Amino acid sequence: MRRCDQSPFPPSDTDRNQIWEMLVPRDITAFVAADWSMVEGDFKVDGFYAIDACKSDNPDDWKMMFPDLGAYRDEWLRQAINAQKIEFAEDLYNGVFRSTRLEKIDITGNRALVRKHFNGRIKKADGTEDRLLWKTHYYCEKQADGKWLITGFTGYLPNHDPA
Repeated sequence: MRRCDQSPFPPSDTDRNQIWEMLVPRDITAFVAADWSMVEGDFKVDGFYAIDACKSDNPDDWKMMFPDLGAYRDEWLRQAINAQKIEFAEDLYNGVFRSTRLEKIDITGNRALVRKHFNGRIKKADGTEDRLLWKTHYYCEKQADGKWLITGFTGYLPNHDPA
């Protein structure tokens, strides 16, 4: 049985493992630490943009929330800093990791479509919980040096997976 903090891809699949490392453990570590510098090198600055699907199945509801990387960075930091202000009854890193699945990566040439699913609950000290329930589809590009970079995403897609 695979641990949730272990890549689901065979060790020989270096492309998928590089993408998984970037979008799961490194992203979660940086978010919990509210340290953008840990992930800033994972993005292609030129041409980056991202869509907020607003957890809606209707594409007419989606919004161009992040027209460039700076706009996304600012929102990412805002959310990460706010998460640090919450008193959780469990370790935030472990809770986010447990709630995260990235098991499907389609690669065609030097482009990848990556599906990251969030489906879990993180207990707060006050007895409530933080519910993670959405999907994000990342668009990545393999650079000439072999490194994969995030070129954009469509995030906060509805997640209808059973809890």
